[in-house]
Amino acid sequence: MFWRRRNIFDLFDYLLRDIEKELQLFETEVERLIEEAARSGEVRVERYGPYVYGFSITIGPDGRPIIREFGNIRRGLEGTKVEEEFEPLVDVMEDEDKITVVAELPGVKKENVKVKVGKDYVEIRASNGKKFYKRVALPAKVKPETAKANFNNGVLEVTVEKAEKGKKEGEVEVTPE
Repeated sequence: MFWRRRNIFDLFDYLLRDIEKELQLFETEVERLIEEAARSGEVRVERYGPYVYGFSITIGPDGRPIIREFGNIRRGLEGTKVEEEFEPLVDVMEDEDKITVVAELPGVKKENVKVKVGKDYVEIRASNGKKFYKRVALPAKVKPETAKANFNNGVLEVTVEKAEKGKKEGEVEVTPE
């Protein structure tokens, strides 16, 4: 019995080594073909970038995980797309009477930040050579006229009071202090 197990594991090791060798040969051949095509002028090589994708996982008040994505790579029905606008990392914190939205906007100056607050969303636009955009759905209705924004060291914090239930609210623009 021991002998049979040993042979099976030896066989898997052998197969894995063989597969690794084949993959290395394939990679080398693909690189050679790409270089050859680029030299011949028959293929136009375009480079895009930077590519940024990340995610944050937190546990919500109900005990369920909340996954938030950021970067400029979007998944959709048509497949994966690289967008011109980066999606900043955003956290939403809800208290009894207010909601706070915190967004990371590295390298952005305060004068290049635009925040719009609606009754059920916060929209953030910013730029520092690259563009940032995020529209955040809020977990409760808010009073847009009570919105306050602070911006310090690339971190935007927008705080807005919750609305009374049933009351209709419009939208306002907020300038960070």
